[in-house]
This record gives sequence, structure tokens and C-alpha cells, in this order.
Amino acid sequence: MKKKLPLGIQTLREILDNNYLYVDKTKEITELITTGKYYFISRPRRFGKSLLVSTLKEIFEGNQELFKGLYIYDKIEWKKHPVIKVDFTGISYSDDTVLRKSLTSFIENTAQEYNIILNNKFVGDSFQELLKRISEEQKTKVVILIDEYDKPIIDKLPDTTKAAANREVLREFYGAIKGADPYLKFVFITGVSKFAQVSIFSGLNNLDDITLNSKFATIVGITEEELRHAFRDFIPLLCTQYNTSPEIILADIKHWYNGYSWDGSNRVYNPFSLLKLFSLQSFSNYWFATGTPTFLINILKEKNYAIPEIEHRTASDTTFNSYDIDSMDITALLFQTGYITLKEIRKLASRENFYTLGYPNFEVKESLQQYIFTSFTSVGTPKVKPLIEDMKDALSKNDIDTYLKYIRSIIAGIPYTLTQDNEAYYHTVFYLIASLMGLHMETEVLTNHGRIDGVLELDTSLYVIEFKYRKTSKSPKSLLKEALTQIKQKKYYEKYLHSKKPVFFLAIALLDKAIHHAIEKL
Repeated sequence: MKKKLPLGIQTLREILDNNYLYVDKTKEITELITTGKYYFISRPRRFGKSLLVSTLKEIFEGNQELFKGLYIYDKIEWKKHPVIKVDFTGISYSDDTVLRKSLTSFIENTAQEYNIILNNKFVGDSFQELLKRISEEQKTKVVILIDEYDKPIIDKLPDTTKAAANREVLREFYGAIKGADPYLKFVFITGVSKFAQVSIFSGLNNLDDITLNSKFATIVGITEEELRHAFRDFIPLLCTQYNTSPEIILADIKHWYNGYSWDGSNRVYNPFSLLKLFSLQSFSNYWFATGTPTFLINILKEKNYAIPEIEHRTASDTTFNSYDIDSMDITALLFQTGYITLKEIRKLASRENFYTLGYPNFEVKESLQQYIFTSFTSVGTPKVKPLIEDMKDALSKNDIDTYLKYIRSIIAGIPYTLTQDNEAYYHTVFYLIASLMGLHMETEVLTNHGRIDGVLELDTSLYVIEFKYRKTSKSPKSLLKEALTQIKQKKYYEKYLHSKKPVFFLAIALLDKAIHHAIEKL
């Protein structure tokens, strides 16, 4: 019987009992539960963390028959343990007072399930007492599963005061785990970000962070092999929908949704986007649409983060260490939230790791760049794609005048409240336009004579670009002349002499949001 697609279903028993499609991840889970005790894993939202937690719950409750036909069925000693699952989607946290009351209620309700009356009233003390009493009365050790441990912090940003207050409550709650070690069989914690000062990373000295561990790189997400096997009944339907071959449709799926990696080698598909694709039989930006990165965009603008560098970001081991609410590393934040991923990991002579990061796939790149573009300009989201198509049409005819006319209208419409008083702001707008058009534009290109502001490569031509930005009344002609002279004197064109395409020098002068340009051919 053809499997059903488990859209929105994150409970393993419901999936297996009702003929929903399940990609067997129990081989990695077997390795997980037989080699360690305390684990943390960071993955983006909508990536299968909750289903993983649900699977662990069924395993530690001893429900072997549920796993018949799956890898783990005859690979472990099945034994029933009391399981405490903490899911922050069901706990209130509008402020620290509400969070404390909600956690207290959770602890008390769990105690009632085991017919236990607690003596302690403080969150941390009562949670630790609960773990001890359950273990002693059930005569076996307890399993703790915490899903989205950082949700009360993440969802309160950018209000750092509320986020920090919630963090203090969580610090007390999670601090109980360390003192309960003799009574615990297994602890598994999921989240998006690795925040410092919540007791998990500072208090649990033996906590194994498997976020970048290659052994568990595919424990969530869908591999290429899993896609071809598990979705084999759905791929032909998509081929029929688009009137194309399986090879072409699989290449399109890979382009849109594959590319996530946590070890720089193994790459997985976004499971949420795949399920939506096969359910609706249409390509779209599904994962991105489930969450608006307003807070992230505000940080990028506030810190003057170089938007073009998102595609080619580098980092060291310290980037992925825990960080505080008030001093978040933007590259780490982009990575943990799923907007960039690991492209490569190299070992340095110092034995440290050197990471190269970039967009995982087309869905994320197009969606994030479009969102950044609308936040940097006054162009509303519905107008972006039609505008981009008009600009592509102009450039396909090498009509640079019409292309720049569109850019003039965009920049002229940017409210003063959005504009930042620096040239880099306008570099970003130009870069985003080119990227959304599917063009290759490099920025800040280093040569042995200096640094080129931008190089725009088309199918039929190549443009070496020099920007000049002034708030003074200096004449446009003198600025344009200055830009062209700089291109020639510093021989920016030398790097492209081998190109078989015509090379043009493009000078762009920005004076109080008015754009002027001049072109010369090499």
C-alpha cells in the first residue's frame, strides 16, 4: 500500500500505526543510545528534531513491537524506563514569571502521574526531587528528553531583557539535571542555538554536543539515497506534473532543497520542504515561509554585516561555541537557524578546524536575499519578481541604461529611515539585485593593485564596476571620471584580459540617492 505523507505529524507512533511514510533513522539512534548518556544537538526549525525525540521516547519506554521491520528492532536490549519529555511548544513563557509557573505546573503534573507528592517548591529543587523519587520508586533510572530547550529565549529576541529573564529560569530548571546524575539513564536535548549561561553547557561537563559530529550528520534530514527510496512512489507523480524525466526532476529537487550539512561532507534535504513538494506537487519556498527572520535581518543591518559574504563565509571552532544573548556571533546565528550551512571543513596545521559556509540551496538563497532586499528598499515582496524579470530582460539585450534606470527608481524610493550613510549599503542593493537575477556578481574583488568594488558577469559581457558615493555637491562628471581613472590606473581589468567576452568599465556615482553612470569598453 502506498504510504501517506506525514505533513505536520511529529509523533512516531501515529506515523507507524497509520501507514505514514517513515524514513528509518534508527541505525544512527542505536549508535547514539549505546555509546553515551548526555547529548545535545542543534538543528534548524522544522527539521525533524521533534520526531527524533518522539522516537527516543518510544525506545526507552520499551515498545519494541512498534519498531518491527526497522533497524533497531533486534539491535538493543529492550527495557522500560520512566521517560520525562519536556516540550516547550506546550509550556507558556510570555515572561519569566509565566515560565516559572508553567514549569512548576509541569513538574507537579508529572509528579501526580507517578503518585508523588513533592516537598520542594522551587523549580530546580522540585525537578531534582522529582527525578530522584521517580527513580527510587520505579527502581530504574529516568530518561529526560528536552525538545527545543531554547524556545523561551529564541522567541523573546530581540527583547534581550525578557530573553535574559527567561534564561535565568531555565538555568535553575536545567541545573537540576547535574545533581540528579545517579538517577538518570539518558538525557537528550535539542535546540536551535547554543546559548551560554543556561546550566546545560556549563553545568553538564559530560554533555556531548553532537551538532557537528559526522557520525550523526544525517540523524535528521533526508539523504539522497533516502529520497530516492522512500519517495519512490511520489517522484513519478511530480515527473508527470512537470512533464519531464526522473533525472531532471531529481536534479531540480536537489537544486531547491538539498545541501544542508553539519560535517561538510554528508548533505541532506530539508524534510519539511520535501513533504510539501510531494504533497502539493509544486516547487516553492516552503521552509522559509514558515518563519520570518525579522530579528536576524535587523541584526545584519545594525552590525553592517557584509551581505555578499553570506555566500562565502569562513569561521573557526570558536564560532560554534556557546554565546550570550547580548553578544551573538552573526555567522553562528545564520548557521544555527539554517540560513547557511557547512560547505567544507579543513584541518589547519594548528589542528583547529577551518570552516567554509554558504547558502544550502536555492530555496534559502532566493528567499533570504529577497527578504533582505525588501528590507533594504521600499520594494514590496509581490513586486520583486516582476521587477527582477524586467531588469533581466534589459540586461539580456546589453541595455545597461535601462537596467540602471530600474535601479535608479529603486534607490530613489528608499525612505531615509532605511538608508545608511555609507557606500556599502548601495553595494548591497546592487549585489542583491544581481543575485536575484541569477547573475554572478563578485564584490570587493582583490587584485595585486587594489580592490575592485564589483564585477558583474553576463552571458555576453563582463562589467568591472567602481562605485563613488558622496554626500557633497561634487559634480557627477568629476566623480565618474575619478572612478574610470581608478579602474584604468590600478589596472582592475588585467584579471579579465583572458576573457573571451567584451569587458566594459562601469563607473557609478551616487550623489544623495541620485545615480549617474559612465561606460567605456576595454
